Amino acid sequence: MAYYVPSTEAEQKEMLARVGVSSFDDLFAAIPDSLRIKGLDMPEGLSEFEVRGKIEGIARKNVAFKSIFRGAGAYNHYIPALVKQIVSKEEFVTAYTPYQAEISQGVLQSIFEFQTMMCELTGLDVSNASVYDGAAAAAESVGMCRDRKRSVVFVSESVNPAVLDTIKTYCYAANAEVSVVPLKNGVTDADAAASVMDESAACLYVQQPNFYGLIEDAGKLGEIAHSCGARFVMGVNPVASAILKTPAECGADIACGDAQPFGMPMAFGGPYLGFMTASGEMARKLPGRIVGQTKDIDGKRAFVLTLQAREQHIRREKASSNICSNQALCALTASVYLTVLGPDGLRGAAERCASKARYAARRISAIKGFELLYPGEFFHEFVTACPCDASVVEKRLAGRDILGGLPVSGGILWCVTEMNTKEQIDELAGILEEVSR
Repeated sequence: MAYYVPSTEAEQKEMLARVGVSSFDDLFAAIPDSLRIKGLDMPEGLSEFEVRGKIEGIARKNVAFKSIFRGAGAYNHYIPALVKQIVSKEEFVTAYTPYQAEISQGVLQSIFEFQTMMCELTGLDVSNASVYDGAAAAAESVGMCRDRKRSVVFVSESVNPAVLDTIKTYCYAANAEVSVVPLKNGVTDADAAASVMDESAACLYVQQPNFYGLIEDAGKLGEIAHSCGARFVMGVNPVASAILKTPAECGADIACGDAQPFGMPMAFGGPYLGFMTASGEMARKLPGRIVGQTKDIDGKRAFVLTLQAREQHIRREKASSNICSNQALCALTASVYLTVLGPDGLRGAAERCASKARYAARRISAIKGFELLYPGEFFHEFVTACPCDASVVEKRLAGRDILGGLPVSGGILWCVTEMNTKEQIDELAGILEEVSR
């Protein structure tokens, strides 16, 4: 059995002597004894062979469903084989932060292309080089809107609960108030928003489509936000953006979301990809970094870090964000995915999602007890009632190798993408008919 020892005992003593201490206890003498962990309950070390067997045993507990009808923030879309083939190249996988622009032109260009595509998709002027995930992007976006006079963040109740929790966490740390605008028929109550927003409002955050899959009247909500001097922030599904009005057309000052549908498979915990775009006047408030295009000394096209709001080494005392990195490989994946599909391919995928979702909604809502809960238009998610405990339906479907919709208050949130066939939808409806009977 072989073990990897990073440093010998003699080397450790030499390093301790070099820093002027005689033991590891002396090295951590500044830490009070009450805060030190006396010992970790760690198992004995295993060989590579043994570890592999243990991990494979854990992996066998995973379940890969043949049909997926669940979304709620993570979506099952078709990923062309070319996407993984390209982004798995060593020069992309091993690339690090492009601190030195003159030797990082390839990485900088890939980031620049990502930014360009996000701006084209949202209609806004500038994009950063991505953040961790959609929830972080939303929290960072509302943070861009706050100032001393305007510190109240208004958020629609129709947003993803996980996103709302993240916004609340960020605002709590910044001593900012979060006010939730109630729903009416599954969408943001515009009258309620108009009645509560005043000069203290920093912004109004709305999700499009919202958590229940419904299409919000974003244009009207944007007007309400702007009428009291607040910013309008939209969290958008990037696939739906291919066929809906752009955030810019709806009057948004900032658009954000999660680009996971762009080439990243669903996985428990990620990785995900938060994107943020904004109007030109808000460019300097964007967290992270912005890559720009310029010309070198010979007049050739070149790429630079135009803005890098990295709080480790610049304006630390004035920092409004703690975003210190990006999801460069995930951003590259999104760029490659969009390039492979092209504008027509992305629009076609979005149209197939919407078409199949409507077929599924008709089939399911015709079953007694599974009527549609809300009357509004939707993209590829919708909520139905449930005649019994939703967990019963969930277990029945799982037994037939189907991941059902997400149980929510009052019913089930279903999701249909281009991956779902007519046969799968009909099979789902048949099982629900059995449950109804």
